[in-house]
Amino acid sequence: MRIALCSDEPYPVQATLRSILEGRGHTVRPFGANATGGEVSWVEAAATAAASVAAGECDEGVFSCWSGTGICMAANKVAGIRAALCWDPATARAARIWNHANVLCLSNRALSDDVAREILEAWFDTDPGDRGAEGVARLRQLDDRHRRRC
Repeated sequence: MRIALCSDEPYPVQATLRSILEGRGHTVRPFGANATGGEVSWVEAAATAAASVAAGECDEGVFSCWSGTGICMAANKVAGIRAALCWDPATARAARIWNHANVLCLSNRALSDDVAREILEAWFDTDPGDRGAEGVARLRQLDDRHRRRC
């Protein structure tokens, strides 16, 4: 699977995330600080990486910023992205099942190597299945209604 790995700041946990992803056989495409090695705007980093997921250039994304919140908000502005801010494995599993999330957002500040591994395992080992399909369909309808009003 091709994974967009995106952060707005260089953090040591980014090397751990990349190592875990590659160890699971994924191809990592770096964005933001993961590509430049320096700080970048969380808005621009998320927009560029999310666009690659939405366009099918990457299958999914793992994005992070200091809190995880900003990068998640920016990613969700891109049509076709369902980004979820997850802080533990249970939340990651729920985001896959109930929201069919395609971008995992994490906090650079709060993420240890062990927790990163546990969250990524939960994310990639959870099959979204059909349980959340109705909610995702309703979300698409909400997007369509909003676009018509704007």
